Amino acid sequence: MRKAGRVALCLIAVVAAASLALALWPRPKVDSAVLLPRHRYDVRILRDSWGVPHIFGRTDADVAYGLAWAHAEDDFQTIQGALLAARGRLCEAYADGINHYAALHPDRAIADLYPARGADLVAGFVHKTPLFFGLDRVLKGLLEPAAAASAPATPTGSNTFAVAPRRSADGATRLAINSHQPWAGPVAWYEAHLHSETGWDAVGGLFPGAPVILHGHNRNLGWAHTVNRPDLIDVYALEINPADHDQYKLDGAWRALERRDAAIRVKLLGPLSWTFHREALWSVYGPVVRGPRGTFAIRLAGYGEVRHIEQWYRMNKAATFDEWLDAMRMGALPMFNVGYADREGHIFYVYDGRLPLRPEGYDWSGVVPGNTSRTLWTDFLPFDRLPQVKDPPSGFVQNCNSTPFRTTVGEGNPDPAAYSRTLGIERGMTNRALRALELLGGGEPITREAFDRDKFDVTYSSASTAAMRLAQLLQAPPPADALTRQALDVLRGWDRSATASSRSTALALMTLEPSDDNDGAAPSTAALVERLGRSARALQSHFGRIDVPWPDVLRLRRGPVDIGLFGGPDLLHAVYGRPGPDGRIVGVAGDSYVLLVEWDAQGRVSSRSVQPYGSATLESGSPHYADQAPLFAACRLKPVWLDESDIRAHLEREYSPGEGR
Repeated sequence: MRKAGRVALCLIAVVAAASLALALWPRPKVDSAVLLPRHRYDVRILRDSWGVPHIFGRTDADVAYGLAWAHAEDDFQTIQGALLAARGRLCEAYADGINHYAALHPDRAIADLYPARGADLVAGFVHKTPLFFGLDRVLKGLLEPAAAASAPATPTGSNTFAVAPRRSADGATRLAINSHQPWAGPVAWYEAHLHSETGWDAVGGLFPGAPVILHGHNRNLGWAHTVNRPDLIDVYALEINPADHDQYKLDGAWRALERRDAAIRVKLLGPLSWTFHREALWSVYGPVVRGPRGTFAIRLAGYGEVRHIEQWYRMNKAATFDEWLDAMRMGALPMFNVGYADREGHIFYVYDGRLPLRPEGYDWSGVVPGNTSRTLWTDFLPFDRLPQVKDPPSGFVQNCNSTPFRTTVGEGNPDPAAYSRTLGIERGMTNRALRALELLGGGEPITREAFDRDKFDVTYSSASTAAMRLAQLLQAPPPADALTRQALDVLRGWDRSATASSRSTALALMTLEPSDDNDGAAPSTAALVERLGRSARALQSHFGRIDVPWPDVLRLRRGPVDIGLFGGPDLLHAVYGRPGPDGRIVGVAGDSYVLLVEWDAQGRVSSRSVQPYGSATLESGSPHYADQAPLFAACRLKPVWLDESDIRAHLEREYSPGEGR
């Protein structure tokens, strides 16, 4: 015991000495001289009255440089995080812009991160893209099965729909670009307008660290992404040699696992860091992981692909449908539904992705044998054979994270029989997709007002899981306690709409818990009744009643702003929230960027947009930290200005990077 005590005292002394040294050790600063750009960029940043940056540069590289500076002004911390997670001239120019901003703001810069390089941006997309199709969940399932099973799903979803001139009351072509992402963080949308003198003139949304518009429009055409869920990841059970655990069997012969050393530097406290080494194993199928369930190889579509930014850049600059299709045929993006519209009146949808051509006879949704080359796929479904719809007779296309086989009504949908189940193409429908078909599929002319109204629709379809759960609950025997019986009566009056005036939506959504994933197991009637009672007690406790107006419960909170919202999970006006200690549900994701585009009958483009917060993502002292919140709460849109004369008529300030620091 004495020896243990002395050891403990020594450890305490070491920790105390280290803490004192760290307190006195100055934080490392970036070398500003090294980060200052060696190339002179010709670019001006025009901030409009909403704080949205309009980047005007002579060349595309000038624009990318200006974008980096403008985005760093609003979200420098998140951009640095994107570079840390990842660790062409366009990318280099963007990196120069980040370096320049860091050089002039050394107190905000992470010294070990700089100088940033164009390769860091490419690596960021290589790192981030597989997370959209679930690589992190697969790895957790292999390495930490219990943790993976209990991990809550992150709400995701997006909407896009396009209406052709034949369906518009005024002959316009319209496109809804409406991604559902977190409202803050590394995959929150940032709006920008990029204009060069060499043909780049695009506006839309991008993520921190992106030097191009990821979805948006130019003068001639526009596109929108929603997340699809093809089977892009396969897990192979390797047969390991009992006499040599570094060998696996393939086609009857033992092969050595390829071994690589991964050096991982971990920052500890202050200037202290430690580099540890992990063994990286490789098989013919791909990387290998050893876990509690065995040794597995992982093969994913798009592995080794680094051209994501190039493809988006070519989509940004495309002037015609054919040019845009050529960019799409690059196949650099491993996934995404894509909706499209243009000034010529074309509308288009494609279930995009690098879909592996797998042999039949295996359950590709589970673990497949890793001892035979018969399961080693190498080819992909060509772009022109992917499920797609162009200019259907109905005059509209839609996708709301739903099956491609119900993109429209009537003729023109892809035939599901033409696609093998081994591709993993989803067959289900979200409530948002059901409502889009109901709203757009009637055949009557669609006005701009109706298009806006459809985008912000807050009703659950009679065919939705929410409606089915409600019917299941209303058929339950009368509950034993009075409050739950009263709650059941409140639900009988719910019209399945999450409007601002509804007094039953709070109780309904807290009980029914609708989600985008309609493939999960349905809750039992007993579980629904228990949820109903729990929800009623929570509302009674916090509000003194159970029929609480929905906006009193669902809130947008940002700094001093606290505004009531309506909408909800898996609605076309999607809002996902987290319960707060005061009984309110605070919005954190959903309609993160709404951009509605139209080309009038003469082909002239205009657009309107809104975000939940504002352009100043992390700058709480900025007037644009939450200035769009009232618009968002009212489902209203602000204008998007493209012409320099319009921008100058609503100009807040104009400057070049470095002016005023």
